[in-house]
Amino acid sequence: MIESIIIVVVVLLAALLIYAATRPDTFRVERSISIKAPPEKIFALINDFRQWEPWSPWEKVDPAVKRGYSGAVSGEGAIYEWNGNKEIGQGRMEIIESSPRSKVLIQIDFIKPFEAHNTIEFTLVTHGDSTMVTQAMYGHCPYISKLMGIFFSMDKMVGKKYEEGLADLKAISE
Repeated sequence: MIESIIIVVVVLLAALLIYAATRPDTFRVERSISIKAPPEKIFALINDFRQWEPWSPWEKVDPAVKRGYSGAVSGEGAIYEWNGNKEIGQGRMEIIESSPRSKVLIQIDFIKPFEAHNTIEFTLVTHGDSTMVTQAMYGHCPYISKLMGIFFSMDKMVGKKYEEGLADLKAISE
């Protein structure tokens, strides 16, 4: 009887591990919002890490986070480093591309609680008197992330934070 239970558990575990291996090698989380403001106003809030505190949802998770800024003040070469509680961990962001009024590309490197290297992209598209702002994060999905993805949805967890941040960006911009 015990042998049968052990065999079933081993087979189920093997199936789970094999299933995880078949999941996609990349991921993308994306959210958008329409903001009744000119793109240059919104762009200024995204392109300068010092302007993120009022609208970034991660700032609310740990108000005592230690922040550091270096490199350029804004745009390409601007760097933001943080060290916070276990929920936001430690990491670094650097703006690697900045196209006025339309796009900001950021390299984000998580150090703690786990190491990860991804890209964040903001795009701004004008529609009449509004601007459609899209925030996306994408990157490589290592095996451990594929396995965790069976139980936790990165799209739901990160996507919810993106929705909060975009709503605050809208409130500030309008």
